[in-house]
Amino acid sequence: MVACQVSSEQRKSDIEKGLEQIGLQNVAEEIPGIEVYMVYATPYNFMGRTLYEGLDEAYLAPKAIEKLRKANAVLREKRLDLHLVVYDAARPRSIQQQMWAVVENTNLQDYVANPNKSGGGPHNYGIAVDVSLVDCTGHPIPMGSEYDYFGDRSRVDMEAALIQQGEITYRELQNRLLLREIMTEAGWLVEPSEWWHFNAMPLTEASQKLTVIP
Repeated sequence: MVACQVSSEQRKSDIEKGLEQIGLQNVAEEIPGIEVYMVYATPYNFMGRTLYEGLDEAYLAPKAIEKLRKANAVLREKRLDLHLVVYDAARPRSIQQQMWAVVENTNLQDYVANPNKSGGGPHNYGIAVDVSLVDCTGHPIPMGSEYDYFGDRSRVDMEAALIQQGEITYRELQNRLLLREIMTEAGWLVEPSEWWHFNAMPLTEASQKLTVIP
């Protein structure tokens, strides 16, 4: 008896096929060796529940894929013992609206893009990626805060004060600087409020050139 083999195309959900239909590309397929762990496809996130039903793969617009491929190559040149891990990438605007509903009019709203502005946030155009670095055993290296931590310790623009106050260590700062060096060398833009978040282009440019993910 011969078992039936299921192709990767057959395994893709309707959501993932829809992302490909609007021109987005699968990160793992386009960049071999990169780690993907979609946090919102699990219940272990700030919402406390699975948000990405049928979306456990990372997708990005072609320009973002090109820049992430370059970042991966830059990292391999600098540190063979480390790997990039993608925690989030393209995000449907409908999911963004669920997140915004939780944080709107709270002290957390600076950490979630308003989906009602510019048609959505950078994740909703597939030009934003949330990344970190993992060691050769697959464990994240220390960055001073957990991924998706909503507070000052996540902020790039407060790192000098965070060091001075003992909120993050010098080693954690060096790890952040390494991540930023890799990503900016590949053409990514830094998000001041989140050490893990990078944009492939300004949101204004994305809203003019790309289609928002519904």
